[in-house]
Amino acid sequence: MITRRTALRAGVAATSIVGTGGMLLPAVTATATEPRAAAAELDVTGIAKFTQRMPLAPVLQPYLTTNTTSYYRMDLKEVSREIVPGLTTRVRTFNGSFPGPVIKAESGRRVVVRQTNSLSVPTSIHLHGAHVPQDSDGSPMDVIAPGGGSKTYTYPNTQPHANLWFHDHAHHMESENVFRGMTGTYLLTDDIERRLRLPSGSYDIPISLRDARFATTGELIYEMGDFHNRNAILANGKPWPYFEVSARKYRFRFTNTANQRFFDLRLADDSEIVQIGTDGGLLPAPHRTNTVAISPGERADVVIDFSRYPVGSTIELVNKDVAPFESADTVGKVIQFRITRSAYDNSVVPATLRTLPPLPAATVTRDFDMRMDETGSPGSQAYINGKTYDMDRIDTEIAYGATEIWTVKNSNKFAPHNFHMHLVQFRVLERNGQPVTAGSETGLKDTVPLKPGETVKLQATFTGYRGTYVYHCHLFDHGAMGMMANMRIS
Repeated sequence: MITRRTALRAGVAATSIVGTGGMLLPAVTATATEPRAAAAELDVTGIAKFTQRMPLAPVLQPYLTTNTTSYYRMDLKEVSREIVPGLTTRVRTFNGSFPGPVIKAESGRRVVVRQTNSLSVPTSIHLHGAHVPQDSDGSPMDVIAPGGGSKTYTYPNTQPHANLWFHDHAHHMESENVFRGMTGTYLLTDDIERRLRLPSGSYDIPISLRDARFATTGELIYEMGDFHNRNAILANGKPWPYFEVSARKYRFRFTNTANQRFFDLRLADDSEIVQIGTDGGLLPAPHRTNTVAISPGERADVVIDFSRYPVGSTIELVNKDVAPFESADTVGKVIQFRITRSAYDNSVVPATLRTLPPLPAATVTRDFDMRMDETGSPGSQAYINGKTYDMDRIDTEIAYGATEIWTVKNSNKFAPHNFHMHLVQFRVLERNGQPVTAGSETGLKDTVPLKPGETVKLQATFTGYRGTYVYHCHLFDHGAMGMMANMRIS
């Protein structure tokens, strides 16, 4: 269970319940150093859409490189940035960057990152989707002390290419820290990916998507469970930006960094999007579709061919996952692409992208039930197999090297969840009893969505490192309510 002791270790305490259309979540008190903003809420319909250019996330350069390792330093700090035109917003960042920075890494080459926490709150940096030793996983209770504490994280990069990202994971603080900006992108490549003639260089664009809520002063308004009030959609840190493209193919690597919001991305004319990858890298074959859905924490790697549009035209990327009480003119809009020029294009999307190894035989099967209280009563919590998170309890004992099949069910009637497993990438075998044989879930995954009543069957092999890791719902507020558990590989 989540005890007062564990809450205080993370620096906050759960105090109340707020209802969000069936999602009943605990509010968290503001910290003593940062009281909740008293200013009135900003009417985001007054923000002109598609007038700000979408920035590119800065690519970090190592301060030292050797034959085997690239070394980085990051300072976790609060800075002011202009997000809404004419207003300034205080954000929590890696190196002052909003959107967060990009690290470009290579399989087989180690990355070492020294994180210094200059914030007033504890942090724990998790490289989401990475195969790393326990002491570099960013465990919810393995925190970096505020006010100048530091920790060195070592990422061996022994896994194949993948679309990873990093974010705060300090228990009871991760929701607010991520909402206030603590995310970044980590692109791991290898020879398999490099040999393909996919769009590259300036035609390969990481995009972080999220929602936000602002006061009239420009400050972010944070309240757990209020996703329905977070009605400004940000792409790389700007609300409803535009992005200029050439009339050719582009590769976009989308990461859903929102606390709770699901995205269903489409082009406004419903034309083709080619999904080539997901969390754990490239799919075996391209998935040609008109919609790309990503829940919080998931990634989607897509190619869009703008050569079908005339130079001078525009096309919008829209979000079709809009609740009945939300406006399609706000949360339903994402980015405007402006086709401004022609360009030579020798990139291709081959019919075969990679070959995944055959699944080994599983020797253990397990069942997991995800459920949260939906009554709205004070003290509502969230559970995995009927238990809330306890940092001192081992919920699942796993033999090193074992291959297991996990059946995960969302037992709620109204609340969606998703399921994220640390340490390993997994394969989705079934969804609602039907085999997954085509589409976006045929690749390697570390996060999988579950709508109310849905069940997924996953297969993973637990090798590489021994230790204690967590699995949890990646809707951060649900994890803070207790929907998280420990597994020990030994």
